[in-house]
Amino acid sequence: MLRQCAVCLVVLVFLLGLGSAAQQTPATRIVTLTAKDGTILKASYFAAAKSGPGVLLLHQCNRQRKVWDILAERLASSGVNVLTLDYRGFGESGGTPYDKLAPPEQMKIATEAWPRDFDVALAYLESQPGVQRDKIGAGGASCGVNNSIQLARRHSEIKALMLLSGPTDREGRLFLHSSALPIFVAAADDDEFGDMVAPMQWWLSESPNSASRFEHYSTGGHGADMFALHKELPGVIAEWFAGTLMNNPGSLPKTNGSPLEPQVLRTLDLIDQPGGASEAARTLAKVRERDPNAVTFPEFVVNLLGYEHIQTGDIKGAVEILKLNVAGYPDSPNTYDSLSDAYLADGQKDLALQNAKKALELIANDKTDSEQLRNGIRDSAQQKVTQLEKPGGY
Repeated sequence: MLRQCAVCLVVLVFLLGLGSAAQQTPATRIVTLTAKDGTILKASYFAAAKSGPGVLLLHQCNRQRKVWDILAERLASSGVNVLTLDYRGFGESGGTPYDKLAPPEQMKIATEAWPRDFDVALAYLESQPGVQRDKIGAGGASCGVNNSIQLARRHSEIKALMLLSGPTDREGRLFLHSSALPIFVAAADDDEFGDMVAPMQWWLSESPNSASRFEHYSTGGHGADMFALHKELPGVIAEWFAGTLMNNPGSLPKTNGSPLEPQVLRTLDLIDQPGGASEAARTLAKVRERDPNAVTFPEFVVNLLGYEHIQTGDIKGAVEILKLNVAGYPDSPNTYDSLSDAYLADGQKDLALQNAKKALELIANDKTDSEQLRNGIRDSAQQKVTQLEKPGGY
């Protein structure tokens, strides 16, 4: 199972937006935007005292736009204008509530409707008289990470990205490297959706920009939830956006996070190549002759690589990558559930069923993963078992 909500693909869009507002505070107003299909989208605009950069913030898929209020206020105080948006199906925006949709409908909304809506929101932000259009940033948490990255891929005026506790797809990851945009990433060890630290380290490692930063916490939870425990984090992010968008590198904050070790990056690059997973498996076996508990790669990052290969159509490669992850983490129910997905995509139903059952077996005694993650893995594996044991299933 891919531990986070599904990552979004790129969709070209046409936008239409209009704003109306009632004052919430002297510097903040509620905004009504209208999408091309007529859906009403609610947003909040936090105006800086004078002309300055603009930032669009995209929330995680288990929250809504108000989770950004404290950060938006800090940004506005530092001279950055901010727009926060409720996705359609969330908060005060229109559309069918997202959690009431079946998974295929959720994917359709995420890949087709949301990108159009985000473009509407960005156009509104850029239309405000106090916003400098050549100094635009974006930020997101969880599913908002990929949403922000894909927005930047569509809009070259976006010059900086803040990414909290979330994955992206292959095109998004490669964009972080090729675009050389400065990024600010943060994650906590106790994230209920699993290891979000390793992918944040990976994104930092992919960024060649010296202004990129990583804030690493031992506790704090998922995405913008970190603000509750780490009250300094909104201020750190505000300093970083002000430093990057106002071209003031001397004001960039210091952070404690580090990129992945060079040897780990070389291993990940190898795994990503044709036949590389098999070579990495041989290396792992040799290392374990000396240390049976040694690991040479992070589980969640290799899991992401496996799904990248599924998404690009390299199913055979995905099977080998996810087999390697099982070898590296044989007690993890998630590695077996992910391998089951790869076998299913490859049409190997017997092996898909076998690995889904193994995931369910391991879940019973899993003391490592959070309850939320265990429930997600269990639901994913059980759905496959139910369908595969049904005559004509899948």
